[in-house]
Amino acid sequence: MKRIAAYLKGEKVLLIALAAALVSMCIVLPDAAYAGYVDWDVLMLLFALMAVVAGLKRCGLMDRISDALILRAGHARALCMLLSMACFFSAMLLTNDVALLTFVPLTTALLANAPGQLILTVAIETVAANLGSMATPIGNPQNLYLYAHYAMPMGQFLRAVGPLTLASLVLVLLSCCLVSREPVAVHAQKEKQAIGRLPLILHGVQFAVCLLSVLGVMPKWLCFVLVLISTLAYDRTLIGQIDYALLATFVCFFVFVGNLGRLDAVSSLLGSVIAGREMEVGILASQVISNVPAALMLSGFTQDAAALMRGVDLGGLGTLVASLASLISFKLYMKAPGAKAGRYLAVFTAMNFAFLAVLYALAKLGL
Repeated sequence: MKRIAAYLKGEKVLLIALAAALVSMCIVLPDAAYAGYVDWDVLMLLFALMAVVAGLKRCGLMDRISDALILRAGHARALCMLLSMACFFSAMLLTNDVALLTFVPLTTALLANAPGQLILTVAIETVAANLGSMATPIGNPQNLYLYAHYAMPMGQFLRAVGPLTLASLVLVLLSCCLVSREPVAVHAQKEKQAIGRLPLILHGVQFAVCLLSVLGVMPKWLCFVLVLISTLAYDRTLIGQIDYALLATFVCFFVFVGNLGRLDAVSSLLGSVIAGREMEVGILASQVISNVPAALMLSGFTQDAAALMRGVDLGGLGTLVASLASLISFKLYMKAPGAKAGRYLAVFTAMNFAFLAVLYALAKLGL
């Protein structure tokens, strides 16, 4: 019981979602309509993707990539640029969370003797991962959900996020110039065991299956079954690496939004507030409850998928809680010797709101 309590204590978003669901259930009592609340396709696909990403990470692929990158750096600015680009592009396929979990610990080790450059670099990496992840339907949970929920054609998706992604890439590269050219000792990590061909092939095929499902070529349930069976057969411990709290959070918000939608007065009010302001409301809501819950909550009250997606993707910038990935990088930074929370938060917040202001202005100008 204590372990469960300790686990839930660290899952504040899940607790908020659970509380919201329970309150809504007291207003709209459970009935047969509840069965239609949960989007099982999204949950199955998210489960499959998390299992595949856990497998790719365990087989050492990301470690090899990080070693190849850092050997090319000779000073702090080059290191920042390489690691930020790694976060930006890897987040497109392996999610922003995985990108930061891979590269931020490496950064804290390499820049341990340059605390000022370390804070700036981690802040830039975090922004890069959050912005790079918006380029694909599988880069982050809110994109995956909205892409499936609205059955968006890939062309519409790319038109919604493509221009902002390119602008983000330019801004991230420019921000790396803020890091000094201070020399750093860069070396590969300890000798690692060779990557096995079988796990790479297996997880590569699983990832291809997930992409086919995302593109609508394969049913979501079939993707889920194939990934689940192959994972259980090869390495069932990977099932334990899945973020079940995130899945549970989705379910709770499905219940909450489903019940709100059945309250005519609330539904009409929210619909009128959001209509024509999807991007702005998505950005503002994300600052308080983070962008994944914001996407889940707001999607029930608008049909403008592109504007809402832009809002919650850009909404990942700003406050520390705007994106759960930002919390991950903050926790990883705080494990570094001599970490300074106040200084990090000041730099992080200033940089995030600067990026948000520029990208929002570009979006309003029709980018």
